[in-house]
Amino acid sequence: MFTPLKSTQAIPHSHPYPPSDSPTSSSPGSPSFPSGKNGKDTEDRRTSSNHDTNNNTNTTENKGTENIPSIWACALAGGLGGLIGDSSMHSLDTVKTRQQGASHINKYRGTWAAYGTIFREEGIFRGLYGGYSAAMLGSLPSSAVFFLSYEAIKRYEVNELGIPETPAFLAAGFLGDLFSSVFYVPSEVLKTRLQLQGRHNNAHFKSGYNYKGFIDAAATIIRTEGPGTLFYGYKATLTRDLPFSAFQFTFYENFRQWAFQLTGTHGKVDSFKQAETISLPLYAELLTGAAAGGLAGILTTPLDVVKTRMQTQNGTSGVILKSTSIISSLRTIYTVQGVSGLFSGVAPRFVWTSMQSSVMLLLYQVFLKAFSTGELDLEG
Repeated sequence: MFTPLKSTQAIPHSHPYPPSDSPTSSSPGSPSFPSGKNGKDTEDRRTSSNHDTNNNTNTTENKGTENIPSIWACALAGGLGGLIGDSSMHSLDTVKTRQQGASHINKYRGTWAAYGTIFREEGIFRGLYGGYSAAMLGSLPSSAVFFLSYEAIKRYEVNELGIPETPAFLAAGFLGDLFSSVFYVPSEVLKTRLQLQGRHNNAHFKSGYNYKGFIDAAATIIRTEGPGTLFYGYKATLTRDLPFSAFQFTFYENFRQWAFQLTGTHGKVDSFKQAETISLPLYAELLTGAAAGGLAGILTTPLDVVKTRMQTQNGTSGVILKSTSIISSLRTIYTVQGVSGLFSGVAPRFVWTSMQSSVMLLLYQVFLKAFSTGELDLEG
C-alpha cells in the first residue's frame, strides 16, 4: 500500500582496485590486475569484484529497509505507549479539570494545593483517579488509530507526494487526531464529568453530578440526555486536539532530529527517514517528548478551557457558555475572567502534557524498537 522507506545513510562500497601489493602494469599511475590467459583471469576478477560490490550495496539497502517499522508496529507501539502515558498522568489531568470546570472555587486554584486537597478529601481512586475507566476505554484504541494514521499519512506525503517534512508532520498530526477522535470524544465526556464530580455523594464539592461510577454515568447520560450528549463539545474537542497533535508531532519530529545532532550519537540526521531506524540516548528521548508536549499544551490551553467548560457546565458553574461557537466562548471567558480565565489550569496542563508526552513517546520508541529488532533497551 505504501512504498517502504529506505535508509539515506551512506552505503559503503568495495574498493574497485586490488590490494596495493598486486603486480603493477608498465603504465605508471594506472591500475593493474594479475594477467591470465587471453586476459580471462583479469576479467573474472573484475566481474567478481563488481558482483561483490553489488551484493554489499543490496545487503545494506535491504537491512535499512528491514529496519523501517511497519505502520502496524507503529499502531501497536503507539497504543501501548498512549495507554501507559495516560495512566501515569491521570491524576494531574483531574486537577486540571477541577481548575477549569470549577475555577470559582478557591481551594482548587493552586496546582499542588488542589492536588493535596483532592487527595485529602476524596482519596486516590475516586478522587484523583476519578474517571479513570472512561479515560482508558478511549486511550488504547484512539492512540493506536492515531499512530497508524499519522505514520501512514506522513510517509505517503513525503515519499509519494514529495511534500516537505514540516508541513507533512503538521498535516499528518492533524488528520491522525481527526480519525482517532471517534474513539476518544465519547470517553472524554464521561471522563471529565467523573473527574469534576469526584467520589459519589461528594461532601466536599458539589459539581452538579452524582454518578455511582463509569457505567452509571454512561447509562444516566444516555437515558436522561440522549446518546448525542456523549459527543457534546465534539467541535470544541477537535478545535483543541487537532492543533495540539499537529503542533506536538511537528515539534517532536524536529526536536528529535536536532537532538541527534546535539548528542552526536549518529552524526548528522536531517530527515525522519534516518531518525526512524535509530535511537537517541534515554535522557534525550525523554526531553524531546516533554518539550514537544509541553509547548503544544501551553499554546492550546484556551481551547482546552472552552472544551472542558462546554462538557461539564451546569447550574453550579461560575461562567455559563451559552453559545457553541468557539470564538464566542473564548470572548465570554475573557470578558468575565480575563486572560487568567483563558489560561486557567495552564500549570497542570503543562505538567500533564509534557510528562504524558515524554512517557508516551519514550515508550513508543522502546516498543517500536522491540517490535522491529527484538531489543528492548535504548542507548545510554
